[in-house]
Amino acid sequence: MKIVVFTGAGVSADSGISTFRDSDGLWANYRIEDVCTPEALVRNRATVVEFYNIRRRELLSKEPNAAHRAIAGLEKYFDVEVITQNIDDLHERAGSSRITHLHGELRKLRSSANPDAIYPIEGWEQKLNEKAPDGSLLRPFVVFFGESVPEFDKATHIAATADIMVVVGTSLAVYPAASLVRYVRPETPVYLVDPAEVEHSGIRNLVGHIKERAAVGVPQLVEELLDKYGK
Repeated sequence: MKIVVFTGAGVSADSGISTFRDSDGLWANYRIEDVCTPEALVRNRATVVEFYNIRRRELLSKEPNAAHRAIAGLEKYFDVEVITQNIDDLHERAGSSRITHLHGELRKLRSSANPDAIYPIEGWEQKLNEKAPDGSLLRPFVVFFGESVPEFDKATHIAATADIMVVVGTSLAVYPAASLVRYVRPETPVYLVDPAEVEHSGIRNLVGHIKERAAVGVPQLVEELLDKYGK
């Protein structure tokens, strides 16, 4: 049986990762237009590079939480793929082995000239004028607002193979990622874990909504899934 887990910022928030919806978080000091658009990278490269250095440094001080670990633990019993909107590596560090990052990866850089030329970064600091082997300036390996989501087609194919879909910590408000739930088969049960009321009109077969934060709700849901489908 295949479980596809679709995660958003709420999963990592329980590890202390700032989200741009937090009123007092890291994003509160920046406008999206100044740090997360292609135009901002051209107009004020230093601010953009500094912003992602700060985020990277923050990430290196955090650890996976109970939600990440519970998702990774599902692999003992099921065929599991994770699709995430998050750019952190907490799913990887928790032990999940098959992860598709829709919006890029914070601990990688890429060529400005070639989107497929991607390089890991050691530590947290990208040097301001650091260059790729092709001679172009390196940039954060992040899908900026206004850019296409190159992994989205892959993600829709993964979603279509799900026997169960679990949606965790996302408002289902950021497109195109939010439309991923529309690609599951009509008979596929979908479970939500999020403390908020989530826009779920696009979900054809919603069978449960655990209104808890991820670190509490995901372990609870995993036990339910194991009782019903596993063990």
